[in-house]
Amino acid sequence: MECGAMRGTMRPHALVAAYFDTLAPDQRDTAQALQRAVLEAAPDLTQAVKWGNLVFTIDRSNLLAIVAHKAHVNLQFFNGAALADAFPQLEGTGKGLRHLKCRHRQPVDVALVGDLVRAAVKAGPA
Repeated sequence: MECGAMRGTMRPHALVAAYFDTLAPDQRDTAQALQRAVLEAAPDLTQAVKWGNLVFTIDRSNLLAIVAHKAHVNLQFFNGAALADAFPQLEGTGKGLRHLKCRHRQPVDVALVGDLVRAAVKAGPA
C-alpha cells in the first residue's frame, strides 16, 4: 500500500463529521453554527480537515478555517488583513491572518459571518 493510499479511503464528508465528533459539546455547537453560516454565504467552498481544524478552500487555496478553543471558536480568515479595514470586528495583528471570535453559548452573527465570507471570497486567497 502506498503512503497516500489510506488517505483516499475516507471521504471528505466523513472527515468533516469526524472533526465535529472530536469537539466538546459547546465547541461543536458553535463550530457547526459557523459552518452553516459559511456554507450559506459561499456554498461552493470546499471543506477539508487540516492541522486539526476545519478549513474552507477556494481553488485549492486556504480561505478560512474554524479553530476551536476552550472558551470560544475562531473563524479565521487567511486573507483577513485585506478585510480588516471594512470589518473592525476582526481581531489579530499578523501579516495576513485575522479572526472573528465567537464565544460558546452566544448566538453566531450569521449576517456578519455571511458578509465576511462573501468579502473574503471576493478578495481571493491570501
